[in-house]
Amino acid sequence: MDRTPHLLVVDDDREIRSLVAQFLTKHGFRVTGVRDGAEMMRTLDGARVDLIVLDLMLPGEDGLSLCRRLRATPQTAQTPVIMLTAMGEETDRIVGLEMGADDYLAKPFSPRELLARIKAVLRRVSAPPVAGAPAAAGTVLRFEGWSLDLTKRELRSPDGVLVQLSAGEYDLLVAFVEHPQRVLTRDQLLDLARGRSAVPFDRSVDVQVSRLRRKIEPDPAEPTLIKTVRGGGYLFTPSVTSGGLAS
Repeated sequence: MDRTPHLLVVDDDREIRSLVAQFLTKHGFRVTGVRDGAEMMRTLDGARVDLIVLDLMLPGEDGLSLCRRLRATPQTAQTPVIMLTAMGEETDRIVGLEMGADDYLAKPFSPRELLARIKAVLRRVSAPPVAGAPAAAGTVLRFEGWSLDLTKRELRSPDGVLVQLSAGEYDLLVAFVEHPQRVLTRDQLLDLARGRSAVPFDRSVDVQVSRLRRKIEPDPAEPTLIKTVRGGGYLFTPSVTSGGLAS
């Protein structure tokens, strides 16, 4: 069975689709190019896709709406998404991350930078637990009744409900549960969760923390699990257990 990573490029510019597909194919990927959301959904219905490169500006349903739809669908909730945005539109990039994108790249972009970001995101998604980290004691980490299965990449609430996480949210939560009760700066979180694929002064950590809080905090407006440390970063407050041992 062919497990060459399958990338889906969604862009209404035929020339960009063609050039990106040729470049990525040359570097060992299988690439499907589509022009809009309708073609994207049809492709996802009929094929396994490992990562989606999604343009923000599309005819019909735009990239932000499509990203929101991907995250709300169980079959694609964890499929990594790299959003393509207009140069200098920070608001679009932040909103894209709010909708669940895992990374972004401003147009016009270098194909080599796109390739680097694709490889970084795929590495994060497929990376095994780090040896020596708390996860080494077991594949399920527990905190405040929550269970994070590192083998299945699944989060379950205290009442057993499966909570959908984007790849970026999952990576960030793993960084927190593997370093509980310790202040982590934004730079440290970028290192742990994103492999330094972000640019300097990237606000994506704050956005992902906000999204994660909405999913695990009893009251996201008054967070108790992920606390903000003024001038420092973030603190994951719960005790974490793995294999029955406190970490």
